[in-house]
Amino acid sequence: AADSKREQFRQYLEKSGVLDVLTKVLVALYEEPEKPNSALDFLKHHLGASAPENPELEALRLELADMKEKYEAVLEENKTLKSKVKVY
Repeated sequence: AADSKREQFRQYLEKSGVLDVLTKVLVALYEEPEKPNSALDFLKHHLGASAPENPELEALRLELADMKEKYEAVLEENKTLKSKVKVY
């Protein structure tokens, strides 16, 4: 029963292309002339690079950059207002 489940899972991974992608990344790591300090980071980087970009991700990055700018402006305004309050 356990062997049957294991084989079904292996077939699932093979049909979905996971085994192919993992094999390619592991071969790339094997063929690296200078092995990275962290094999796990290498795998994460290369697996992440081959994954399709989430369309919402870029929008969130832009929103984050915008919010950071607004935050910095509010901090500066806060600093200015604090100094004016000290004068009074």
